[in-house]
Amino acid sequence: MDPRILELEEPHLSEPRAVRWLLIGIAFVFLSFFLVIPLVAVFVEAFKKGFTVYREAILEPYAVAAIKLTLITAAVSVLANMLFGIAAAWSITKFDFPGKSFLITLVDLPFAVSPVISGMVFVLLFGMQGYFGPWLAAHDVRIIFATPGVILATIFVTFPFVARELIPLMKSQGREAEEAALVLGASGWQTFFNITLPNIKWGLLYSLIQCNARAMGEFGAVSVVSGHIRGQTNTLPLHIEILYNEYNFTAAFAAASLLTFLAVVTLLLKKMLSLKTGRKRSTG
Repeated sequence: MDPRILELEEPHLSEPRAVRWLLIGIAFVFLSFFLVIPLVAVFVEAFKKGFTVYREAILEPYAVAAIKLTLITAAVSVLANMLFGIAAAWSITKFDFPGKSFLITLVDLPFAVSPVISGMVFVLLFGMQGYFGPWLAAHDVRIIFATPGVILATIFVTFPFVARELIPLMKSQGREAEEAALVLGASGWQTFFNITLPNIKWGLLYSLIQCNARAMGEFGAVSVVSGHIRGQTNTLPLHIEILYNEYNFTAAFAAASLLTFLAVVTLLLKKMLSLKTGRKRSTG
């Protein structure tokens, strides 16, 4: 290949070797200082007083309740966002309709709004002094300072993850395959399950992993709507904050190590799916 063509296609290869190694070194030092060392420190502090103390902190009733609520909230949020994300991406990429640009903007809204603000919005809507609070109280329905409020706040802050992953993916695939299936007599559901879903499955899994990670670690919005009721509305991040404020550092880091472990597992799954998706695209 002509060296001039190679230089145009991959201009980064023209950078001096010293500059490349300097940039790589800066990246590794930065990530080690701000990411690797803090993660290692969490596990060191968690096991500082031995495995018995660690196990007691993890199996303590309030910790178990926080773990259960975190898993329930993440599961419901991921399911809700999967349904919403597929519907939003499908409608945006497959149809033309008035307000399409506005819908795309709304999908990005949780990224622009502080989680604390979103939590306050739910309090304004469903709290005792909110718009629907008196009606909900009259029908013995409790959302704020209860599990439904925690789930609603988590769904709100995580709903862009699936849609934002699927929209560019489905745009790049176009509509030809679906239109051909419909012309040949396939129904809408047959087209979706046999054409659309297989084409987006890796992107969908990737986005669900991201959504799950954010749902388990969400703090701001959940903190506003939960009321910090131990054993009832505390997720793991809130439980960690309470333990830390009570100077129970070992228990706090033990609980934090669970979230850290889940984050590492999520990172590994994301990497595996990225490699899988990359191979599919390169061979596709």
